[in-house]
Amino acid sequence: MKTMMIDMDNVITNNNFTIFLEEFLNKKLDFNKLKVKYRQEVIEGQEEEFKKIYAHKNIYDNAPLLEGCYETIKKLNEKYDIYIVTSYIWKKDVINAAENLKNKFNYLKEKLPFIDENKYIFTQNKKLMHFDIGIDDRLSGLENANLKILFNSWSNKTITDIDLKKNQIIRVNNWKEIDNLLLEKDDEK
Repeated sequence: MKTMMIDMDNVITNNNFTIFLEEFLNKKLDFNKLKVKYRQEVIEGQEEEFKKIYAHKNIYDNAPLLEGCYETIKKLNEKYDIYIVTSYIWKKDVINAAENLKNKFNYLKEKLPFIDENKYIFTQNKKLMHFDIGIDDRLSGLENANLKILFNSWSNKTITDIDLKKNQIIRVNNWKEIDNLLLEKDDEK
């Protein structure tokens, strides 16, 4: 059975971090237009003030799964050995890492109960692992996958089709496209 790595943030859910940032800054944010690598960069210089309010809040509380995620991952789970691989430590620690780890674990257990909790991998360095298929919104998470699927996100919009083709990476916009790519082809055989 082939192994599959699926990232969590911006792939399974968008979580509530942007809502916290907008609440803190008292303005609407459009990350498609902002030139930042990480969302927390919009509070640069205000991290300590932000942490006092939000460090212990659950960014996954009531956060929905992305459309089609549950159904597609459930079907993929019948065909692939799936691992959810995600980071829980934030740059500049604006969210408490220990609580974030617990919250991510509980979110995955509640929202994707068919994935064995022993297949959650919490790490800062996905380059240590090798998978047959990788689904991530960051190129760094796909380095050691044989089939690389980049989930479209505000954080990777500047990556060109030429760069994707050169690195043999397939960009998808949603879970329906993943279903079409990995499941519907097999159904036709």
